[in-house]
Amino acid sequence: MPDSGALLAEVRRRFRAQEGFALATINLDHLVKLSRDPDFRRVYAAQDLVCADGNPIVWLSKLAGKPVSLVPGSDMVVPLASLAAREEVPVALMGSTDEALSEAGAALEGRVPGLRIVSRIAPPMGFDPTGPDARRILHDIAASGARLCFVALGAPKQEQFAAFGREIAPQVGFASIGAGLDFLAGRQQRAPEWVRAIAMEWVWRMMSNPRRLAKRYFDCIVILPGQALRAWRQR
Repeated sequence: MPDSGALLAEVRRRFRAQEGFALATINLDHLVKLSRDPDFRRVYAAQDLVCADGNPIVWLSKLAGKPVSLVPGSDMVVPLASLAAREEVPVALMGSTDEALSEAGAALEGRVPGLRIVSRIAPPMGFDPTGPDARRILHDIAASGARLCFVALGAPKQEQFAAFGREIAPQVGFASIGAGLDFLAGRQQRAPEWVRAIAMEWVWRMMSNPRRLAKRYFDCIVILPGQALRAWRQR
């Protein structure tokens, strides 16, 4: 999707048409996974809507002559929830922990008047996003009446779960939002606005957890020249 306005318009259309969807927000880490994992490529091909979650994706789109705007998944939680409230669409929260879901749900309900959260599900340890537990959870989400499900499992599990959800609960929209619920719950701290404004949120995140994120961002930097060349050739 080119920008947040187009995304919200398409989600509204799908709500009114009783259509589900899978929404992914692509970043450089996803590009690394897509280059290495055929299964992840298959899962991404099953996503109905894809937005740019990272300034490098925006820069690459401009280089390719197909510009898109930055639409981070964590920034879209409240706008999507607000749209759901206006359209009287019940919402489910999936991922993280029971405590975080309770806190995130309370924060969302406080910020979005009229929002109905009808299901909060924290998956078990070692959760398989396409296994029997996932199938049961998807049936529970559908039975709750939810038509929008925020999925906070991290890549690639959240995209795998969303793609599986399109098969099991086709009337539900699945929005993969990474740490979006933990941000709302206050369990993870988002980079300050000025850091995001200068496109350095990745440095902020890496410094917060270098052991886990340093290799990930190194891999992202390594593929960037090749991605830039590929984008230039698309002009």
